[in-house]
Amino acid sequence: MGSLIVVFLLVIGSGWSEARPQQSKANAAGDARTTEDQKAPPDQKTAVAPSNAKPEKKISAKDAEELFLEVDQILKFVSKDTAFPIKHEVKRHLASREEVSAYLEKSLREDKDAKRLRRTELVLKKFGLLPRDFDFEKSIVALLREQVAGYYDQKTKTMNLLDWVPAEQQRPVLAHELTHALQDQSFALGKWLKRNSEDLDKKKDISAADIEKDEADETLEAVVEGQAEAVMVDYLLEPAGRAVWNAPEVLAELDADMLKGDPESVVFKNAPIFLKESLTFPYRYGVQFVAAMGQEGGKPKAFAGLFRSPPHTTRQIMEPKTYLSGERIEPVEVPNLREIFKNYERFDVGSMGEFDVSMLLDQYAGPEVSRSLYPNWRGGFYYAARPKGDAGAPLGLLYVSRWSSAEKAARFAAVYAKSIAKRYQHVQTVGEDGAKSAASLEKLQAWEGVRQWMTEEGAVVIEIEGDKVLVTESLDPVTTKRLSHDVFAVGLH
Repeated sequence: MGSLIVVFLLVIGSGWSEARPQQSKANAAGDARTTEDQKAPPDQKTAVAPSNAKPEKKISAKDAEELFLEVDQILKFVSKDTAFPIKHEVKRHLASREEVSAYLEKSLREDKDAKRLRRTELVLKKFGLLPRDFDFEKSIVALLREQVAGYYDQKTKTMNLLDWVPAEQQRPVLAHELTHALQDQSFALGKWLKRNSEDLDKKKDISAADIEKDEADETLEAVVEGQAEAVMVDYLLEPAGRAVWNAPEVLAELDADMLKGDPESVVFKNAPIFLKESLTFPYRYGVQFVAAMGQEGGKPKAFAGLFRSPPHTTRQIMEPKTYLSGERIEPVEVPNLREIFKNYERFDVGSMGEFDVSMLLDQYAGPEVSRSLYPNWRGGFYYAARPKGDAGAPLGLLYVSRWSSAEKAARFAAVYAKSIAKRYQHVQTVGEDGAKSAASLEKLQAWEGVRQWMTEEGAVVIEIEGDKVLVTESLDPVTTKRLSHDVFAVGLH
């Protein structure tokens, strides 16, 4: 699902929009806030005015002028903190809420990744990561409007400040956004972020290398946002003589604040787990990853070094030690999907990385189980399709995952099986002793071999063999049988 999530990240991210819970900005420095920030009332330090709030107070022309002048000062701080050179001046613009909203909506309409996002919404709902009646596009627009704090536009090379946010709140945002400006000047940020991008829809045959490359896009976003978040923390901590490398308690608070959100962030607080986690992933995990790189090799490794030798998997981002050790996980072999699905129209295909698995586990088993199990992920992919000539048929799904051991594979399969009752209205367990109700899923224990359930959208089959788990949903028996044979046969001959 790396492709699904990175689509979402590219729509909200890529350096042009900072849409994350704003509480973290004020809390990150503790007592090291700027003088202006300390003077501001607590409820003004973190809040982003919701769209239904009373008429907003615009910043004064004098404040705007002073803020524009501070761009160059903060840019110098960013350059010193990252060792990225200032190659030319950064343009600046004061934007209104209406202007920003129009920009967000235009980007969602025109961006090719946004178009893919709308198409793959059904896959997210098939996995149960979004409610079936959830209006994805409408919710994203509302979420971005609520959370936007400022943005650097790569196309125009402009730093956009917001005319409705007090100047003292925008200074830390400037440190974050101007990091993107210097990343862009040194490494052509837009091209770098898309260095691995390849439209899998245009490929007739999907290989293991294609799946591996699909997840790499997601990790680049975490590098870019993690570095910017680290600089923002450094900017806030500078009065106290501290930095992101030696402030683990600040990072812990930052992490908690991002997921909790600001009290006024109603849309964010009510969003599905998937949206919250996807929205905050490049910031939460990215800054932890960058901090780990700094502890290991200082600024050269944490900044320019990551652009020259970036991580490739979300596992490396979530577990920095795997990147530092040079761990190499071979991609899961992919059978001849074009031949197997010859009677289907391909709908979507992509990787299922460690972060994706953690979200599934969070949703269906809780954070504690998730944290104990997701580090044992060792690869995976999904493939969604519909029967040819039947656009109204339920979306068929193939999901293959590999684990560190047969025991971990069985544990994951049991969690996934229990999700069936939460994703379908009518579920019956099919076995040698006849059909059983969905209630039996709650008592399900890890097993070996094949289990099957019938739902209103067809069969769900879960098969475990060694360290691999095969899931098929809403596929015909012949296709499922062929997948079972080929998925477990690849790599054995």
